[in-house]
Amino acid sequence: MPDVSSSASQSELTALFAAVQLHFQQVIIPLWLGPGWNSHLALPYEAVDADHQPLPPQRYRAMACARQLYLFSSLIDHPAVPQGKNRAAALFRSLQQHFHDAEHGGWFYSIDPQGKPLDQRKDLYTHAFIIFACAHYWAKVREPLVESVLNAALNVVAERFSDGAGLYEANLDQDWSSLGSGPLQNPLMHLAEAFLATLSVREDPATKTALLALATAMQQRFVDPAQGVMLEKPLGAVDNWFEPGHQFEWFFLLASSPLLQGSPLHKSLTRAFDYTEQQGVDPLTGAVKAMLEVGGSVRDGSQRIWAQAEYLRALVLRPDSETTMGRQLDALQQLFLHPTGWNECLNANGVISRSDMPSTTPYHLATCYSGLVEYFAR
Repeated sequence: MPDVSSSASQSELTALFAAVQLHFQQVIIPLWLGPGWNSHLALPYEAVDADHQPLPPQRYRAMACARQLYLFSSLIDHPAVPQGKNRAAALFRSLQQHFHDAEHGGWFYSIDPQGKPLDQRKDLYTHAFIIFACAHYWAKVREPLVESVLNAALNVVAERFSDGAGLYEANLDQDWSSLGSGPLQNPLMHLAEAFLATLSVREDPATKTALLALATAMQQRFVDPAQGVMLEKPLGAVDNWFEPGHQFEWFFLLASSPLLQGSPLHKSLTRAFDYTEQQGVDPLTGAVKAMLEVGGSVRDGSQRIWAQAEYLRALVLRPDSETTMGRQLDALQQLFLHPTGWNECLNANGVISRSDMPSTTPYHLATCYSGLVEYFAR
């Protein structure tokens, strides 16, 4: 286990980040250009194992396709990844070819290993990532078809998922009939992320209005009044909890948006930041714990790479965080990155519990590193 108690100078921090970026470009990206790519379906496999072999596919999800569309959109024109533009184009085509529901509209959840529709329900999480990915892709290519898909996804979310009070159903049936899911934190967070991505590439009054309403409703219906943390289910729900990784993810979205800075929701997540660090980050290793009870006790001490990346990204927007950022960059590198890939999950004792590498994880690393690039460019 790394000892993260020592501080890092700015030059050491810059060098450490350069090493982490190089690992991303030379180890992680090639996994999904090569062994993680199913050229027959033009889709990423759900995961590869520690030897870089695809795990036997059980399904392919639209959400995973969209996350990789974002990943390769972010790499268009990157000199280290000349294949970025072609791969992003292939993923965009596959999103439409494999997952679009021509009968009912929207996009269904998954297809089977042969490319046939599998789970045809509609979920907000998937649609949020389609908006997010298409906004980023359109910003790079400015193709009318991409903006058309972006508009269609925004419209279907507004027309089908909205509860009319600022929040959105988490899951609906294929024909848009109710499944009684109600709103859930995680898909709503990614919808906020998708709205922000849209607003970053164009003027969009309807999306701006929807984002502000969403932030207001989240403050009212999901934030614990005592600690200010964002709960996973609405206030009053049975068996509720909060996740430090999601606290940090929300904090970054709110603090990085001029539109949402200073909002009641931003103030809540800012107030809760220290509490989340104290209860949810191991002071010796820097590892972020998976799940906490509302009172702060550990519900699940597992340590996941995505939460580690979100904590590091959030620190970019915290004052006087250079020392902590150095510790956390070191923790990310020492605990989770290795010469041939990454450790997806450690157990509460820091022992590797998942050695497979899912196609969805590079999205978290890419957004984290993007935030760090902006930090070092200041």
